[in-house]
Amino acid sequence: MHNCVPRVFWAAALAAALALDAGAAKQTVKIAYIGPLTGGVSANGIGGRNSADLAVRLRNADPKARYRYELVSLDDECKPNIAVQAATKAASDNSVVAGVTHYCSVAAIAAVDTYHKFGFPAVVWGAVLPDITYRNNYAEVHRVNGTMINQNDVAAKFMTGLKYKRWVIIHDTTDYGKGHDKYFTEYLTKYGGQVLGRFGVTADQQDFTAELTKAKELKPEVIYFGGLTPIGVRIRSQMERLGIDAVFEGTSGIKSDSYIDGLGKLAEGSLSFIEGAPWEKLPGGLYFIGKYAQQKYDQGPEAYGPFAFTAAGLIMDVIEQVGPNRRKVIEELRKTRDRDSIVGKISFDDHGQNVVPLITKYVVQDGKWVVWEDSEYASGRRKLK
Repeated sequence: MHNCVPRVFWAAALAAALALDAGAAKQTVKIAYIGPLTGGVSANGIGGRNSADLAVRLRNADPKARYRYELVSLDDECKPNIAVQAATKAASDNSVVAGVTHYCSVAAIAAVDTYHKFGFPAVVWGAVLPDITYRNNYAEVHRVNGTMINQNDVAAKFMTGLKYKRWVIIHDTTDYGKGHDKYFTEYLTKYGGQVLGRFGVTADQQDFTAELTKAKELKPEVIYFGGLTPIGVRIRSQMERLGIDAVFEGTSGIKSDSYIDGLGKLAEGSLSFIEGAPWEKLPGGLYFIGKYAQQKYDQGPEAYGPFAFTAAGLIMDVIEQVGPNRRKVIEELRKTRDRDSIVGKISFDDHGQNVVPLITKYVVQDGKWVVWEDSEYASGRRKLK
């Protein structure tokens, strides 16, 4: 009898040790995150990084997960040359299986050849230039968010529906800005709007007096801006200084808390259009923001954080299914159809582009981005300029 207790004890201890060993024996799988962690749009990049990190933390906390995941974060600075360096660093490391890649279109379009060269599966989480998925048919490149084509169709139809007729377009001279100019002009013409003039500006330009003085002379009802938050803040503030009384209509590129922080009250009434439904109205949206808050990140997820979370989750789902093999991950990603996520259904077309039918319209109201339909502007209690 005296020997029974030790035997039972040691049997239980052995079983516990084996269980711990089994957990500890999980293979570690690395996935990369690439985005702008420094520079003018770093808030978006850090929000995306945190969101991908959240997906990894939640997966690692799941006892059913086959693998333990590690996120390798790389800064592309929203610059093409740095993006290629980051993409090369991730893709040339055979221990990194796949990547959650790029907020900036100029970074993403520069890096796609690298992903193709190394056979590296990449899921874009924020960049909207159509050419990222459609210029080449690279099996390695996928995108969970939509493109600027959808954005500008909705933006032009919506604004002409509000009876605006006369626009001046200001866009940055990157592929991103020129793309927005192209598609917005196409759809604005279709819906009966008129472009009075257009001005290309550089990404590091500080003074827009010359362009805005000419724009003011044309007497537009709306200034359309195709570019990112830092330039948008400068242009909108300088519009005020020059007395330009026009609506400021931006793209998804200004949908950032940083835009409001940079302008204060001058941000009021600015418009932005972003693909997908607002996360707070999706079944998984409250789950995402609740889990995000629990981690106490210093930076919010920003507009595209839910897409980075979705991209990371999708990659890990596929790895769980086929294993940490790049070729198999690419093949399985391309089969993605009607997969549930916090941003809605994910279905990749034959170019790896998620088919996102819905675009959400936002307006700044009282220091916050508000869904247009929920705003006092939509109800008529407030009026745009």
